[in-house]
Amino acid sequence: MIYMADTADLSALKELYDFFPLEGITTNPTILKQSGMKLSEAVEEVSRIVGDGMIHVQLISTTAKEMVKEAKKYKSYFDLGDNFYAKIPVIAEGYKAMRLLKESGMNVTATAIFTQQQALVAAKAGADFVAPYVSRLDNISSHGIEVVRDIARNMNEYKLDTKVLAASFKTVDQIYRVSMNGSHSATISPELLLQLIQHPMTDISVTQFLKDGEGLYDVSF
Repeated sequence: MIYMADTADLSALKELYDFFPLEGITTNPTILKQSGMKLSEAVEEVSRIVGDGMIHVQLISTTAKEMVKEAKKYKSYFDLGDNFYAKIPVIAEGYKAMRLLKESGMNVTATAIFTQQQALVAAKAGADFVAPYVSRLDNISSHGIEVVRDIARNMNEYKLDTKVLAASFKTVDQIYRVSMNGSHSATISPELLLQLIQHPMTDISVTQFLKDGEGLYDVSF
């Protein structure tokens, strides 16, 4: 499982990158708005924290020509090399842009996915990652976990290199279920990333270990 942080919150990222084995971050206009930063500042600051990790930046253009121009500008402007991924919504012009960008050697993440067919077409267009929205699907009674499962099955059955990047979570249970249903990766809010590794029984166990070990560990270090 590839874990990514779905945020541009710098303090949260610094905390997470201190211990959590993250492999990158994802952003979109909503995340940028919440951070209070503009794109140039956000990506520059985030890249300092992420280092060699992936940075997925969503495009805002609506035509393939402008998407290609926008993606190439960001890649050169931020000098992220192969760590840069252009996030492109699965609209007609987006599919066209995916193909053109892949032909030019650009990494692509297809986003705003709500159906198995949207993801499969994106994969065929060259997307490196496809991002189905789990909670948003659940909110309209469309069973987000099943959509993720079907997409992952397609990637394996058709031997496509595209990875499933499950997104939009409200609970740890959703993350558990996508990981058990073939998702290659997930992008998760800082709050849920912290909850993933917590359990009250772990806290009780550690407290008991410290109590039982008192006075017994006599090797200096």
